[in-house]
Amino acid sequence: MDVANRVPTCFNGDMLTNVAGQPSFRISNPHVEAWVSQLGGHLGPITFRLEDRNVRPMHIAPWAEETISEPPIIQVLRGDFFCMPFGGNDTEFEGEKHPVHGETANLKWSLEACSSDSISLSIRTRIRSSSVGKSIHLRKDQTAIYQEHVVSGGSGPISLGHHAMVHFQSEGLLSVSPIGFGQVFPGQFEKPSAGGYTSLKPGSKFDALEKVELANGGFADLSRYPAREGFEDLAIVFAAKGTVLGWSAVVFPEEGYVWYSLKDARVLTGTVLWHSNGGRHYAPWSGRHRKVLGIEEVTSYMHYGVSESVAANDASKEGFETFVELSPYAPTVVRNIIGVAPIPFGFGHVSTIHADRGCLVITDRTGILVTTELDADWVLNGD
Repeated sequence: MDVANRVPTCFNGDMLTNVAGQPSFRISNPHVEAWVSQLGGHLGPITFRLEDRNVRPMHIAPWAEETISEPPIIQVLRGDFFCMPFGGNDTEFEGEKHPVHGETANLKWSLEACSSDSISLSIRTRIRSSSVGKSIHLRKDQTAIYQEHVVSGGSGPISLGHHAMVHFQSEGLLSVSPIGFGQVFPGQFEKPSAGGYTSLKPGSKFDALEKVELANGGFADLSRYPAREGFEDLAIVFAAKGTVLGWSAVVFPEEGYVWYSLKDARVLTGTVLWHSNGGRHYAPWSGRHRKVLGIEEVTSYMHYGVSESVAANDASKEGFETFVELSPYAPTVVRNIIGVAPIPFGFGHVSTIHADRGCLVITDRTGILVTTELDADWVLNGD
């Protein structure tokens, strides 16, 4: 897709185009083209223009153009989407039975407003009655996407978060904000009897991505991906206490750019890491969902759902929030920025990310700096 020359699909706010199997709205500027599916509100495909080339780091499921008998979230599966409640939600919570990752990831969104470079959508959830607004916008001369979700009218505890998925065409180097608590999924994430396989040691705890226990002995380095072909794994990391601007980053040395995600770590406390590399042999995955890493900014406990996130769990016992409390009197606001920036030769794992006078400063472990124009403070304070 040409990010500079396509006619805006969302012009006048009433047009949809079928993209990768889904009716979708388009927003763009000379540096970004992004589509938002009407069903589930999934953000993708996304094309970023970096200097003289296009990069497309976000994932689209290989069955996007196929007809499959699966919930909408699986049919659409792409890019990033907002989950409320986040997780599988197999266990009822106070009589509520939510679909996987909630109604926000499965129902059709209504268009409220749209221009060439911004869109506002809304949805009313039925199980936990609330109004959810989705606003996505681009900014001039920036290779970034600003997302805001506002939950109004609901009440009670709930898990929520973003579900970004990055596709690794080459080796990527993953880094996250300083870790306060890390853990591999403590249950049986996949069942061999059903054709699913995992490699990490269930429930093992860690404080660095570079050394995480394997089920059969030894250690895995979660800071390098793709890895452990033929397996599906899930882990979660919580930002160290006191963190305000939380971040995740993937450096792609061969492709010459870094992908990043920014959040308010006081709102989204954790990051779920879903390693999907051919470990599911049941339909529609069928061993073909590979080289995908979910980098999912959440307030949740693993991907269990609202019930296990509200109950006492290993993370909450360590003092980390795993759910938010919706209030009928004040909206819950969740902001996130995803973007890319070119990197020089030799740039490695990200060490720090911080805002500096309208720019984002990304530093690797050797001290090499990359700066890109960005309003990172918006994640914390809004406009």
